[in-house]
Amino acid sequence: MISPVRALFVAAALAVISACGPRQVEVRTAPETTTTSSAPAVQLTNDLSQAVNVYVNVSGGTELFLRQVPANTAEKVAVSGVASGSTVSFKAVTVDGSRTYQSRQAPLSPLFTWSVP
Repeated sequence: MISPVRALFVAAALAVISACGPRQVEVRTAPETTTTSSAPAVQLTNDLSQAVNVYVNVSGGTELFLRQVPANTAEKVAVSGVASGSTVSFKAVTVDGSRTYQSRQAPLSPLFTWSVP
């Protein structure tokens, strides 16, 4: 017959061994959400030597911050919350605030292309 202390020790040892054993792990990236992939976007080419903060101005006065685009890069930036076909313009402000660039006003298409400067 096994003593209760010995039985407790065996149970604890089995728990530790099973907890420390190898595990199967699956790592993957999250799929794009429907709203992100179907949202209109601006293809911004930032040819400046510093990053810019990008905004969308909707006709009627609403200005929304979209994201920061690094220097010397081209990025597709989703324009969430603005309906396709809305009259918009885009604004890019250098991170130090010294320069501001404005795009022309146009209906928001599925992919609006714009370069700074």
